[in-house]
Amino acid sequence: MYKSFFLLFLLFVKLTAQDVTTEESLIVVEDKSGLSDDEVRQKAKISDKKKIEKKQNWDKLSPTPLSCDWVQTKSREWFKGKIKGLYDDKLEFDSDEIGLYTFNFKDIKQIKSYQIISVNIENLASFSGVIRLKNKKINVIQGEHNYEFDVKDIVSFAPEGELERNFWSGKLSLGFDVRRGNTVQQDYSSTINLKRRTSSSRLSLDYLGRISSKDNIDTANDHRVNEKYDVYLSRDFFWTPFFSELYIDRYKNIDRQLTGGIGIGYTFLHTKTMEWSFSGGPALVNTKYITVANGLDIRVYSAALELSTKFEMEVSNITDFTYDYKLTYTDEKSGRYKHHMILKLENELSSWLDIDITGVWDYVYNPTELEDGSRPLQSDYQLLLGFGVEF
Repeated sequence: MYKSFFLLFLLFVKLTAQDVTTEESLIVVEDKSGLSDDEVRQKAKISDKKKIEKKQNWDKLSPTPLSCDWVQTKSREWFKGKIKGLYDDKLEFDSDEIGLYTFNFKDIKQIKSYQIISVNIENLASFSGVIRLKNKKINVIQGEHNYEFDVKDIVSFAPEGELERNFWSGKLSLGFDVRRGNTVQQDYSSTINLKRRTSSSRLSLDYLGRISSKDNIDTANDHRVNEKYDVYLSRDFFWTPFFSELYIDRYKNIDRQLTGGIGIGYTFLHTKTMEWSFSGGPALVNTKYITVANGLDIRVYSAALELSTKFEMEVSNITDFTYDYKLTYTDEKSGRYKHHMILKLENELSSWLDIDITGVWDYVYNPTELEDGSRPLQSDYQLLLGFGVEF
């Protein structure tokens, strides 16, 4: 079994290296005019003044980006702040008035950027410059060049800044339940979601943890850290040079379990309110158990195949639903197969604060026998309620 998995892994790596274009090989159209960023912005302002709408200057009908970016929605409201990025038809925008806010791209009427933005155009190249979006067209203005594309051809875009923090965004959710009296009980849970996104790639770092105790005796202590790095090849197709997971759960007899692999993915459904994607690939699993029965190895290495799917839906203007499912198929020593499933409802209270309701189901088909002859249960369920803060 190990040989077949290993050969499959080598074949996958070879085909991926031959057929898939990585981020480093993406054609980048640079501004070679020699002008500074401020001079490029002056060129953009001149271009703005040349645009006429109903025989009036566009400059008189919309704000001029002197030190920040401007975004107009279809309701004709203008928002002042900084563009964080456009990914999966979601525009992240940071404003002093509304905080970090995510717009549906379909609701955006105009964009006038002050920042230099890197725009990834599907099946073409990455263009950097000041951007102007209007009438389903986007203009990327460089020194002496003005590139125009259809909005539908945009895969993603993000600021081309010198500060690393410009590429990052995240969310922290905390939940707790503390009881005193006849019973002393504490339950704490937390989730952290971090994303680093550029116009051609996405790095996701996720943490899910829970600690519970009753009468000063621990009843739960589990932690899961996931990492996934995706490179966009087109609007719907991406590949994952590396994904990994670190999982610790002493009450399921897992001292440490580390999974690492590579994969490919495809966005099967992409509408204004829904997105559904699939991904998967070969992996390796290293598991160290706390105790095992006589004759079993306390540390196990296994080849594996990991498959995952993610479904996201905008239920209403203030409620989002997420279904995230991951299955890992491996050998008998590592449990044969396991899955990790998350159902989440995010209810927006303000531009930066949510109430999150999360259901988690972890399952192992063949839990490893403990030293005393018992086995952990196959399924483990969690229901988490917490406040989420976006940043």
